[in-house]
Amino acid sequence: MGEADLDHSSKADQDSSAVSPTPPSRFSVHQALGGGAVADVLLWKRRCSGASLLVAVSAIWFLFERAGYSLLSLIANVLLLLVVILFLWAKSASLLNRPLPPLPNLEVSEDFVGKASKAVGVWINRVLAIAREITLGRNVKLCLQVVLGLWVISYIGSLFNFLTLVYIGVLLSLSVPMLYDKYQDHVDDKLSVTHKVILTQYRKIDENILRKIPMPLNKVKKTE
Repeated sequence: MGEADLDHSSKADQDSSAVSPTPPSRFSVHQALGGGAVADVLLWKRRCSGASLLVAVSAIWFLFERAGYSLLSLIANVLLLLVVILFLWAKSASLLNRPLPPLPNLEVSEDFVGKASKAVGVWINRVLAIAREITLGRNVKLCLQVVLGLWVISYIGSLFNFLTLVYIGVLLSLSVPMLYDKYQDHVDDKLSVTHKVILTQYRKIDENILRKIPMPLNKVKKTE
């Protein structure tokens, strides 16, 4: 009887495990953001760094937008204050036999310059490839997408100036990833429904308008 009961319980466990679906794996927002210090700041895993960034950006936006400072005057005043502090610190250190101010080696490495130029080159090549596809490939859909995207950017730019737009972008960067990581399941459900609605509307536009636009054939010219 004991072995039969064990066999029956093991079969029941196998059946229940086969019936119950495995929970879906959550999308790792931390890995999507690079998994480094920047991801920790954006997800508020480093609260001091996130709060410092928020306070600094808010102070810069307030100085430029509300206090009436210009970029040149602010940089000049900050550099002036820094130079005076370092000069007085060095003088007092020589008089009181104290250590000099710890200044790091202020230089840009060649590795950093190479990575930055490579990243900029990738974006420039991507923009040129899109322009080539629109002009030479005569891709009507891509052209409409680019026109719509540029119109949206132009409309948003007319509502805010550049500094306010950057400030809003920083606020969204410090809030949206953290909220998505916390409420990922609910957001994914809403995004799935929204994606289905947008895809349905796009198919209607594609069938009724875009496919009726005559597409010229590209003639390949052979040069001898």
